[in-house]
Amino acid sequence: MSNNKDKIKGTLWMIISAFGMALMSATVKFVGTEISTFEKLFFRNLFGVIVLCFTIKGDFKTLLGSSNRSRIFIILRSILGLTGATLYFYSIDRLYLADSSLLNKLSPVFVTIFATIFLKERLKKLQLFVLILTLCGALLVIKPSFNFISIPALIGFISAIFAGSAYTLLRFLRTMENPTTLVLWFSIFCTIVMIPFMLIHGFVVPNKTQFFYLALTGVFATIAQYGLAAAYKYAKANEVSIYQYLSIIFAAIIGYIAWNEIPDLYTIAGATLILGAAYLNYKFGS
Repeated sequence: MSNNKDKIKGTLWMIISAFGMALMSATVKFVGTEISTFEKLFFRNLFGVIVLCFTIKGDFKTLLGSSNRSRIFIILRSILGLTGATLYFYSIDRLYLADSSLLNKLSPVFVTIFATIFLKERLKKLQLFVLILTLCGALLVIKPSFNFISIPALIGFISAIFAGSAYTLLRFLRTMENPTTLVLWFSIFCTIVMIPFMLIHGFVVPNKTQFFYLALTGVFATIAQYGLAAAYKYAKANEVSIYQYLSIIFAAIIGYIAWNEIPDLYTIAGATLILGAAYLNYKFGS
């Protein structure tokens, strides 16, 4: 019974993470293209650090990490996660947004693969079917043109591999560290590493509106990262990683509200497939 409760918690946290990711993407779009990718990543994580420092309530001991072994894996997770995020932002600038989104949504597939190989989590036939069904739904929702330029497309694909490996390490670290510790380490690491790249590229002083949306980007990114870490703490990677695809549906809803982007029949059909796959995974995947 406790396992089922943990699975429910993991599912809810992953849904929260997907919603946070969709909100973060919207605020990044609101910021505009005047601000560089490196500067956006810097502010996203800087504001995340500020938010987390206000929520830890003085419990700084847990933030140091429980052991040298876990700290090594936390740093590795930070390196992999930042590399994936940077490559993803690179592909966004050079591909159609739908194409880059499709490539990024491959990360849960790699989570399932890596968790099966390295964490010895058993992959059931149903879960494999659910992954395929979800990818089909994602294709219908984002309708990629497949007008790929080889190098950017390859980089976008590699970004999903790095993201999947980082998410797998979150699952590995679930019994060693508190989710707040994992997210704060990642945010601090990304903030520091982005400084030289941001300065080299050319720092642009954001106006009040841009600063507001950059702050929101950090808040929503922190919610997404914390939800991700908490989800993998309570449930197996191959049980909850599939719910990351809900961010596509959330993004479609936000797009309609903010920019009057009306979903077509393909989007509705894809959303139906994704929700159906999520239900199958939850109902029969245990």
